[in-house]
Amino acid sequence: MPEAGRVNVALCLNIGSSSLKFALFRVTASGEACLASGLVEQLGTPGARAQLKVGANSVERACAGASISAALSVAFRLLEEQSLPRATVVGHRVVHGGREHLTPTAIDRPLLESLRALIPLAPLHLPAAISGMEAALEHWPGLPQIACFDTSFHARMPECAARFPVPAQLFDQGVRRYGFHGLSYEYVLSTLGDPPPRRVIVAHLGNGASLAAIEAGRSVDTTMGFTPGGGILMGTRSGDLDPGLLLYLLREKGYSVDSLEHLLERESGLLGIAGSSDMRQLVERAEHDERAALAIEMMGYQIRKAIGAYVAVLGGLDVLVFTGGIGEHTPSIRRAACRGLPAFGLALDDSKNDRNVPAIHAEASACRILVIETDEDRMIARHAVATLREGQ
Repeated sequence: MPEAGRVNVALCLNIGSSSLKFALFRVTASGEACLASGLVEQLGTPGARAQLKVGANSVERACAGASISAALSVAFRLLEEQSLPRATVVGHRVVHGGREHLTPTAIDRPLLESLRALIPLAPLHLPAAISGMEAALEHWPGLPQIACFDTSFHARMPECAARFPVPAQLFDQGVRRYGFHGLSYEYVLSTLGDPPPRRVIVAHLGNGASLAAIEAGRSVDTTMGFTPGGGILMGTRSGDLDPGLLLYLLREKGYSVDSLEHLLERESGLLGIAGSSDMRQLVERAEHDERAALAIEMMGYQIRKAIGAYVAVLGGLDVLVFTGGIGEHTPSIRRAACRGLPAFGLALDDSKNDRNVPAIHAEASACRILVIETDEDRMIARHAVATLREGQ
């Protein structure tokens, strides 16, 4: 946390393959205050628009067909036009840091080159993040820029969870479980008290989805693995599959490596089951569409299996948290995920769940079941300012 009296302004950039989120925070010793937040969706398409919210006011700007670099320029102009404080540091969300980048790190050319080497581990995420870092460096060449890695939170995972059962030399070469959504897990944990409860499971459920088992503030296991494509099924990603199935598709069904990657990353998951990756659409369709109902049930089933496994890993449970866009706003997924968990003493209150209140457990539940809105941008601001101060 910054020293008393010292004020920094952090611009946080969270760049995906088709969207850009950004936020500006004033960071002091007492915490972070969000000054503005913005979003560009459908990057590279005719419908792309940038939106900036400052308090109750909202400003929009067309950026049809814009690249990441061009969309960032629009976002930067929107911020500058609002007479907001100038950023003193820029923090970037980076999905994969590999085995070398374990803490937030100042961005320079060597770091960018090392991240390019990791693109095969996160092909949907890293190219966009690197383009965003390059654009921000060009726009503000003298401003400190910090990379904040989603994998950092899981870096101290026990070896029995981090290793895959493959030859040891592959582990030594970096083939291991990395885990993702670390910034979200960090933020959620920070809301649970200091120290947090000893045994926590967090389900981060969005277009990308994962769960983590957290013991005494430390990640001890997580569903995503070597890449963000592993674990439970997601919006367009398959999650874990029998490796023999992949060999079968390559050998017998004519898939190339590239076409198989496209199938697993962009055509599978909820989209592959029900023809849509939008959970809101699936919920609306579920009463009259068997495929939509099946997609919801399959996702809930896989979440439920992971929760049961992690209760065993932790030796019990004190808090279960649902977060992410789906986790925060979809009662039917939470209900499906909690079905059967009374065997572990977890009891959902259906009325509270349907109303999306923060605490959705029944009075008789052996642990709390919470819905917490995640804030990765706030976590990026904390890390960026703390790293800036460490380097001064």
